[in-house]
Amino acid sequence: MTTIQWYPGHIAKAERELKQQLKYVDVVFEVLDARVPLASQHPQLPQWIGNKPRLVVINRQDMIPQSLHPQWKAWFQQQGISPYFTDAQRGKGIKPLLKAAQKEGETVNERRRKRGMRDRAVRAVVMGFPNVGKSALINRLVGKKAVQSARKAGITRKLNWVRISKQIDLLDAPGVIPTKLDNQDAAVKLAICDDIGEAAYDLENVAADLVDLLKQLGFTDIFNTRYNLSVNDVTGAEYLHALAEQRHNYNIERTAQQLLNDFRKGLMGAIPLEFPPHD
Repeated sequence: MTTIQWYPGHIAKAERELKQQLKYVDVVFEVLDARVPLASQHPQLPQWIGNKPRLVVINRQDMIPQSLHPQWKAWFQQQGISPYFTDAQRGKGIKPLLKAAQKEGETVNERRRKRGMRDRAVRAVVMGFPNVGKSALINRLVGKKAVQSARKAGITRKLNWVRISKQIDLLDAPGVIPTKLDNQDAAVKLAICDDIGEAAYDLENVAADLVDLLKQLGFTDIFNTRYNLSVNDVTGAEYLHALAEQRHNYNIERTAQQLLNDFRKGLMGAIPLEFPPHD
């Protein structure tokens, strides 16, 4: 399996700045990738935010089967979390999230009034790994293109405050990844989903890992129907080479990029890489 290594300097700087800003934040939006809701949870986030209210957003809901939504919802509720499913690109699931943030704002201002202080806009922060859809979510919450957004890791490089309404100010933070991920299985899934920058991994190895993982999860028919090449009885690396020979004149890198792009853009279908754990 591929070894994933990262930690760009701008992420380290952003983490320090983010920790400073968290002192002034009232509520946290934690954005997860619906294809990998467990792998895309930042392990240090609970420690950073302490007792601040956390709204867990499972974005890219369209990239997994609809039947999985209630299963993930039930699992998160067992952990004491009520998740919000969104498709930020298409603007689905935004209104309930906005209402929840406004409700938290009312609670903040109730406490301020009791202490003889004036009402103010609730301060929220959007946090998560790179490329899980944070900026697209902010643009939907604001109702216009307020921050730069693209399906590419590392677009947001600095902290930006954005006014959603008189009631809510929102902090758009760069994607923050841990100093290292001890769980390399999770790291590979993040690489497959493009939730970390390409500098952290070898493209060909991750494409081979994608094939192996889809085989392990039972999604073998995809390879027959989409590429007309059986994946049975071969490793991911062997499949990558066979597909390169068949389609791209032995160009392994181009083949690896095609496989990953096909998965990332949903061209293989709505495919989850994780399922709710069973006790």
